[in-house]
Amino acid sequence: MSIQTPSSSLESSKITQKPPLNRYPVKWLPPIALLAPSGIWLLLLLLLPTLIILQLSLVKDIRPGDLVNPNGVDNYIRILEPLYLRVIINSLFLAFNTTIICLIVGFPVAYWIAQMSPKRWRNLLLLGFVLPLWTSSLLRSYAWITILRPTGLLNSILTSVGLPALELLNRHPAVLIGMSYSLLPYMVLVLYASLEKLDQRLLEAAADLGANPVQTFWRVTVPQVFPGIAAGSLLVFITALGDFIDPELLGGASSMTAARLVYNQFLGATQNWGFGSALSMTLILVVSMAIALVIKFGEATPKK
Repeated sequence: MSIQTPSSSLESSKITQKPPLNRYPVKWLPPIALLAPSGIWLLLLLLLPTLIILQLSLVKDIRPGDLVNPNGVDNYIRILEPLYLRVIINSLFLAFNTTIICLIVGFPVAYWIAQMSPKRWRNLLLLGFVLPLWTSSLLRSYAWITILRPTGLLNSILTSVGLPALELLNRHPAVLIGMSYSLLPYMVLVLYASLEKLDQRLLEAAADLGANPVQTFWRVTVPQVFPGIAAGSLLVFITALGDFIDPELLGGASSMTAARLVYNQFLGATQNWGFGSALSMTLILVVSMAIALVIKFGEATPKK
């Protein structure tokens, strides 16, 4: 009779044990299958058009039907001319001021909804801010034209109470009003998501330690919601920088922006696709830098 030692039984179990079946022969096949639809979408509608615009930006004075022969960076050098630099600076000015207005107006509103309003009403209040987004931006701009024109609703109210009429339409203030109105819901929604998670215990601790409301706001509230402030501000800035409808309808000729200049180069009388492509690539670069800042500073929890 043979005696089976523990080592021999272990070896026999190893021999009889079948290797686990690999359900997917290639480990990266399932992720590729999941990412394929969105990847193809981005490739066809984002990457390839961007590469075409980059190619056109390297051709000087190209028009529809001309052969594409990239030959230099003359279009980018042309952007540095004082006339076009003023347009870019004007676009940055409008986008920056719109962001500041939305932040100043939207922060108290988001704070009240997130911390002070009854919980059963919060979803309804947020819905009230989202409702304007359900209408066309074109309709909203025409509504502001009706309000801000010389014989519009605003001046009718001012003159009825003995105040002088205001000339706002076709000026920078009208553009800022229209853009701030259109982008305020985005700021409120992003800030609400951060303020809803505000730790009240830290506010109570600051008050117990003798901090006044202003000190508590700057040293406790703002650091906690800073990622939301950064994300909301950059989201509004990026959208305002590429806005076309509000500057076109509310600003007139006095509010030329980069988006309107790009439109004129492609569909206007000049028909200079090369220069328009160079302007577009410049805007894409600025927006990409802003998105990088969103990724860095707009995290849910700041890095320690």
